[in-house]
Amino acid sequence: QVQLVESGGGLVQTGGSLRLSCAASGRTFSNNAMGWFRQAPGKEREFVATISGSGDRTDYRDSVKDRFTISRDRAKNTVFLQMNSLNPDDTAVYYCAAAFLSAISTRARSYTNWGQGTQVSVSS
Repeated sequence: QVQLVESGGGLVQTGGSLRLSCAASGRTFSNNAMGWFRQAPGKEREFVATISGSGDRTDYRDSVKDRFTISRDRAKNTVFLQMNSLNPDDTAVYYCAAAFLSAISTRARSYTNWGQGTQVSVSS
């Protein structure tokens, strides 16, 4: 059974940092693009960051550029999201997802496997 399991969420103060991890099991995603999305209460799920299968290309939503960094360890089938300078607008459930192809994508429809999510809360 294919699983993506996120971890690393929690409660931090404004300006703090968190590092999210997403561990895949059941099959290897080393050649698939991976992404992070988030959903705040009452809002639609939105793209946060994506990384290509090879790890050489990344893309971010504008509001997290220069604060968040996506990376991957292909050998360990794991993707990370380093989040710095967090603010209350970053509060959401964060989801890890694996794409069908190796190219980066900001569209949720490109992703075929999803984790259950991890809560990130930022207090003011």
